[in-house]
Amino acid sequence: MDASSSNAKDTAAARRQEREGVVVSDKMNKSVVVAVERLVRHALYRKTLRRTTRFMAHDEKGARAGDRVRIREARPLSKRKRWEVVEVLVRASDAPAARVQD
Repeated sequence: MDASSSNAKDTAAARRQEREGVVVSDKMNKSVVVAVERLVRHALYRKTLRRTTRFMAHDEKGARAGDRVRIREARPLSKRKRWEVVEVLVRASDAPAARVQD
């Protein structure tokens, strides 16, 4: 019976979805908002559309706005928080972008 319970735990962890996105807000304590983009084809016109979904995720890694992160499904942590940051893939550059002067 122990083997089946540990096997069930492994399959439950394997079923958790993972997504990649960009942190758009980090103004909360240990929480970030991650925007995940996906491409969807229009049913009638067949044009590819870009759709954005925003997920609130628990963040122990210290992600900042502009960082590219990987998030994973988790148990409900609060009213809107159902994801957690697994890793920070690319850090946003610390230097601001160069502005073009007219």
